[in-house]
Amino acid sequence: MSGCSHRFRPRGLCRGAVLTLAFGCALATGAATGSLPRESDSGAGPQTRAVSSTVAPVDRQEIEDAAAEAEADGKSAKDAAEEVVSRSGDRWGAVYDEREYEEFEQALDGSYTGVGLSARRTGRGDVTVSRVQAGGPADRAGIRAGDRLRTLDGRAVGKRPVAEVVALLRGDGTGAAEGSRVELGLVRDGRGWTETLRRARLTTEAVTVRRLEAGPSPAVLVKVAAFTKGAGADVREAVRDAPDGAGILLDLRANSGGLVTEAVVAASAFLDGGLVATYDVRGEQQALYADPGGDTDRPVVVLVDGGTMSAAELLTGALQDRGRAVTVGSPTFGKGSVQMPSELPGGSVAELTVGHYRTPAGRSVDGRGITPDVVAGERAQQRAETVLSGLGGGS
Repeated sequence: MSGCSHRFRPRGLCRGAVLTLAFGCALATGAATGSLPRESDSGAGPQTRAVSSTVAPVDRQEIEDAAAEAEADGKSAKDAAEEVVSRSGDRWGAVYDEREYEEFEQALDGSYTGVGLSARRTGRGDVTVSRVQAGGPADRAGIRAGDRLRTLDGRAVGKRPVAEVVALLRGDGTGAAEGSRVELGLVRDGRGWTETLRRARLTTEAVTVRRLEAGPSPAVLVKVAAFTKGAGADVREAVRDAPDGAGILLDLRANSGGLVTEAVVAASAFLDGGLVATYDVRGEQQALYADPGGDTDRPVVVLVDGGTMSAAELLTGALQDRGRAVTVGSPTFGKGSVQMPSELPGGSVAELTVGHYRTPAGRSVDGRGITPDVVAGERAQQRAETVLSGLGGGS
């Protein structure tokens, strides 16, 4: 599964409440929508996600009217709202019921219902397992990173978007809960088999840290799987605790976003204040700034790929534009539009595109992504370590 602080995000939904700034994402463990601050009666801020910049804004009043009319007729307000959003052409516009939105909030807190695996699409078009959470249902069943996912509950994965595949694994939109079953069709080394897993309530480990192999200079790998609550502070702590002079390899591959406030906190680990990003909501310009006092001396390399999205792209763009890091890998996804959530009759929530964000240099990420300074393919991490070593902080 982001200015206001995450401390201000309410536990539930209520009109006039302010949601934390987040970007729409398929969090490392499941699909989730994201949010900048929720629009409210008091004029709170936006919600951010990526969408084609050619889409015209959806009339929020039209959606609210359709939902209210359906509610009065005893029909589904959510279905009526979804029909309006679908006709609008807003690719990332969506409507969520209360349970789905609660799942989203739990995902941003680092908790989710699922089977404990992440997926990505390879260059050949296959959907493969990119990461397996230790101790989760997938791990206990012996599923490994690199296994190819063919079917879910007997239905071919085919060309489904990866975010949709992960949502199906979680049971989003189907009412599937903790303990429900899901059947996976898998392939490994040419051998196909099926596994039936039970979904479980899992907690993500958003940030992992390890020392790279000893070399002429010390280096630390900081892997951020998603910008869930507390991830920014974990990055800052990892930088603070790194040995003196150690370079930082910040791995944002397959990081599909999360809370933007957490990405800004992470940026503050490397910057001494200053601009992180700007965004607009219906023409009104806003800005996000890093806190002063970050470590501006350590060499930093940011590792990215096509699965680097939203809040992760915001952080990448800030460090690249500010000359604070060398970026290595493949072009990022390009998810950078602003959405505003609003509560509808019946308790569902609609998210509609209202603007876009830009990097400190004014670059639009939406639909374009970020091209790394050093383009590298399958051996991207090795290349990144070489670059970091050349900066005086690698292995």
